Amino acid sequence: MSFFEPYLHTPSAVLSDGIVPVPLWAVTQLSIDSAYFVPQVGGTRRRVAVVSHDDSLSLSAVLLGPLRFTWKVALENLAESSRQGTALSRVTGGTQSGLVLITTATIRTDLAVQSLTFSQSAQRRDTLDVALRLVHLPRPGSLAKLLDVSSIGVGALTDALPV
Repeated sequence: MSFFEPYLHTPSAVLSDGIVPVPLWAVTQLSIDSAYFVPQVGGTRRRVAVVSHDDSLSLSAVLLGPLRFTWKVALENLAESSRQGTALSRVTGGTQSGLVLITTATIRTDLAVQSLTFSQSAQRRDTLDVALRLVHLPRPGSLAKLLDVSSIGVGALTDALPV
């Protein structure tokens, strides 16, 4: 029996569509990539309010215990729903859509799954390795920025809570 099997500990990350949370108990790597747009030199002086950067998140995790295949199916369903509209979009009337990722490093909303890979090795037959790539697709407007800023406060609160 591994350390995480009783599910009594805080997961490393949680991915949710607003209703179904999928805990990722052992995140081995998390990376956040931001690609910023650089305006053309000598371009027009007109400015348009568009998103200034694209964010993508990659994480590697391990699904453990007897529920690992349940979490696998739940992750596959979340990947499908991120393309077609999540339960969160129905609850919020479309103001928020996409998946929510909660980690100690970041809290992101409006995510869509770009790729999802499962692998298993002969040495670790009781685990499933997961590689997940998420794309941040915020809606235009101030609500997305407000949620990004508020995630800083939530992240600070999670740091203050005892483990």
